[in-house]
Amino acid sequence: MAKTAAPELRAHMDKKLHLLLNANRSVVGVLRGFDAFMNLHLADAHEELDDGKYDPLGVVVIRGNSIVSLEALEPIDA
Repeated sequence: MAKTAAPELRAHMDKKLHLLLNANRSVVGVLRGFDAFMNLHLADAHEELDDGKYDPLGVVVIRGNSIVSLEALEPIDA
């Protein structure tokens, strides 16, 4: 069985990220952890709603298979 490689997200730790999820949902939060399946642990997360408002979520775990795209909202140190 093939071994799953961990995603290269170490540079994004403790940075604010914008995630686009399936079903056209959008979540913003600070990356606190991740695993080989790209499940993400976010702190201070909130969901951005269509009307420009947001719904606070707090600490969440987002399953990797539901992530469509990921955008860094803070500069990443090289």
